[in-house]
Amino acid sequence: MNASAEKPPGAPGPADEAHAGDGEVVALRRAGEGLLEAARAADAGRAARTVVAVPGLRVTLLALAADRELAEHEAPGAATLTCLAGRVRLATAEREWVLNDSDLVPIPDRRHRLVADTDALVLLTVRLG
Repeated sequence: MNASAEKPPGAPGPADEAHAGDGEVVALRRAGEGLLEAARAADAGRAARTVVAVPGLRVTLLALAADRELAEHEAPGAATLTCLAGRVRLATAEREWVLNDSDLVPIPDRRHRLVADTDALVLLTVRLG
């Protein structure tokens, strides 16, 4: 039996546990496919994995199942959101941004929420401290 058949979808395997902070290349498409499977199966409808962790920077790959959301929360500081697949809406009380494949937006410095109109994969990049 091969290693991918021995672990549940979306569960990290040996090659998936490394992130770019370790000097490894991260296969975003492959990691994203596993996270989308995990998100569809999860009660919360989401799954995430940090793919880069270096001093001053964190990049997180986030999968959301269709019609699920990240409830309103505080902005993480200087950050961007890139939609890699699907369609999401980033919304504050005052404004909404629609992101499709390959769209990028700075995250506003105020409370916001993220809604998946379709199964979606996004990349959250946050400047730390």
